[in-house]
Amino acid sequence: MRQMLCSVLPLQKNSRMKRRRRDNATRSRTLAFTLHRIFLLTRRRRHLFHLLYAFSSCLILLFIAFSLLSNHPPLINHHRHSTSTSLNVDSFNASEEATEAIFRLPVLTVYFVIGQSLEHDLWTSRLSKFYYGCSNASTAGVKTHHNRYLLIATSGGLNQQRTGITDAVVAAYILNATLVVPKLDQKSFWKDTSDFAEIFDVNWFISFLSKDVKIIKQLPLKGGKAATPYYMRVPRKCTPKCYQNRVLPVFKNKHAIQLGKFDYRLSNKLDMDLQKLRCRVNYHALKFTDQILQMGKMLVGRMKMKSKHFIALHLRFESDMLAFSGCYYGGGEKERIELGLIRKRWKTLHVKNPDKERRQGRCPLTPEEVGLMLRALGFGSDIHMYVASGEVYGGEETLAPLKALFPNLHSKETLASKEELAPFLQFSSRMAALDFIVCDESDVFVTNNNGNMARMLAGRRKYFGHKPTIRPNAKKLYKLFLNRYNMSWEEFTSRVHSHQIGFMGEPNEVKPGRGEFHENPSSCICESSEAKAGRIAAVETKMQENNKRNETGYVSDEHPREDDNELDWFDRDYVENEIGDQGKGDVYMSSLTKTDQPELELLLSD
Repeated sequence: MRQMLCSVLPLQKNSRMKRRRRDNATRSRTLAFTLHRIFLLTRRRRHLFHLLYAFSSCLILLFIAFSLLSNHPPLINHHRHSTSTSLNVDSFNASEEATEAIFRLPVLTVYFVIGQSLEHDLWTSRLSKFYYGCSNASTAGVKTHHNRYLLIATSGGLNQQRTGITDAVVAAYILNATLVVPKLDQKSFWKDTSDFAEIFDVNWFISFLSKDVKIIKQLPLKGGKAATPYYMRVPRKCTPKCYQNRVLPVFKNKHAIQLGKFDYRLSNKLDMDLQKLRCRVNYHALKFTDQILQMGKMLVGRMKMKSKHFIALHLRFESDMLAFSGCYYGGGEKERIELGLIRKRWKTLHVKNPDKERRQGRCPLTPEEVGLMLRALGFGSDIHMYVASGEVYGGEETLAPLKALFPNLHSKETLASKEELAPFLQFSSRMAALDFIVCDESDVFVTNNNGNMARMLAGRRKYFGHKPTIRPNAKKLYKLFLNRYNMSWEEFTSRVHSHQIGFMGEPNEVKPGRGEFHENPSSCICESSEAKAGRIAAVETKMQENNKRNETGYVSDEHPREDDNELDWFDRDYVENEIGDQGKGDVYMSSLTKTDQPELELLLSD
């Protein structure tokens, strides 16, 4: 029996192989015949072949794209949002696993959202060509008193000092005084020993403003000795009349006056000529030294070599920022203890409700949330991003979600060698100046707070061509981030676009005269005739609509609401800072009123 099976099996195997060969031969003949028919057909109708080829190629590409999209893993949230209601961890994780599959980011960059292309809007402002910076003086001539000298002592970091320098020139103009080159704060949190001439081009500063205010490098000597200035302070947001009433009378007995703690000591609302003088100082006279400019331009050049466009992100997610904000980011008891210790630096900083602060949009977004916002706005994962930041709280673990969304992250430290950065490393203000230059030259600037650097750059970018500046609408985005796993990526994207209207750096997002001047220098922004014609037409159309409503007896049910542009997470009247024993042994004389008590300094400004 075994012998019979052994003899039959090879025969069956051979028959199957012969059958396969016949089938293959038949298929080959059929395929050859089909190809021959197609060849004959294409000879007569060559264009039909091209159509078939194009159609089949499209089908293949679509198949590949859908395959990638369906296999892309969901994004994991790095920080848990704290809520007032306690949640069961196991049930929360189970519900997240059930819903996170809905929230999937596309692998491919999508430039078409809600029926319109965003590729153009991503990198430029559509209306920028209708607006331009204008700050020429309407009246010329220096009106300096021959024996009247004004000195100021700035406070805070680089950009907070920049506001003080800008306003000092205006104060000297109001008082008809000669301005002595300002002293920079060397004892604040940043402890930078740089003086004015080591950060700014002092000769350019003096010469550029020579038609507005007389500026000298130091007080003239009397009897071979330097004169001792009289120290005093002025209230916050002091108006021109305030300077004339408080400071001018002192000049009758004192020829040199130093105004201390000089930051935000000038009113936000001034007449047109004084506002334009502010712009001439800030945007033209304050130029960094050649050493800083060259290094900054080198960093910009290296970013541009990597891609045609790049984003600059002022992340500002350091421990001091989070401690000051009073916000909570899901780090448990460890986070509360660490940030609580830092908060003790501010003696007068009251305890805040983290949930309320976040609901009100007063907390910086996490790096992951910033990344999600940018991806929703249309920026693909291939974008190159420059991150201007100190040491991020939580380190690489906190940055990991942002790197997952945008792998091409860069900083001063990754773009330049230690040898190249050596002249700047020990000076926080010079390092901040490098970040300022790269952020200013970026195609898109993204700010994660509303401190001094963010305000300064937002205003500067408006003045020099309205380059896009994205400011998160944190109040509305908070709820969206909290519930994002309950919606699809498409719905999330649509809502981000809706919430960010008015926060993208477009002209006229903020009404003229509203907001802080350095952020919204409306007095120094001129509009072309086309823009004026369009604005007038829009106003007339609106008036006609209102008249029709009144004629028909229509009564609006809309209630006045707060302007979202005024709801910045940091809108605290530019508070000052008392860190450690700072403020003891103050040399300022008792010229303060009861309302001029020391406040919290804006530590988180730079």
